[in-house]
Amino acid sequence: QVQLVESGGGLVQAGGSRRLSCTASGSIFSINAIMGWYRQAPGKQRDMVATITGIGSTNYADSVKGRFTISRDNAKNTVYLQMNDLKPEDTAVYYCYCQRADWGVHYWGEGTLVTVSS
Repeated sequence: QVQLVESGGGLVQAGGSRRLSCTASGSIFSINAIMGWYRQAPGKQRDMVATITGIGSTNYADSVKGRFTISRDNAKNTVYLQMNDLKPEDTAVYYCYCQRADWGVHYWGEGTLVTVSS
């Protein structure tokens, strides 16, 4: 049973920082896994925030470049999202994502809510 379990969400003031973590169970977390974070604000679609390949190549949404950093620890089966200089518009449910193109599958976590107060 594959699971992605997020943690680290909560309430933070604008300008503050927060680190999200996502730990994967099972055997999905390997160099072949593209890990990522997506977010969905109320009434909006789910959008990509950041992704990272097994060899550490990263990609960011324009709205978070320079403020957010994605990283992974393959030994701990964990991906992180360090969020700095948070803004009220960053308020959303953040979802962890794992893609195994070699298996033709992808997985989602249940999400963790980040609320940024102004």
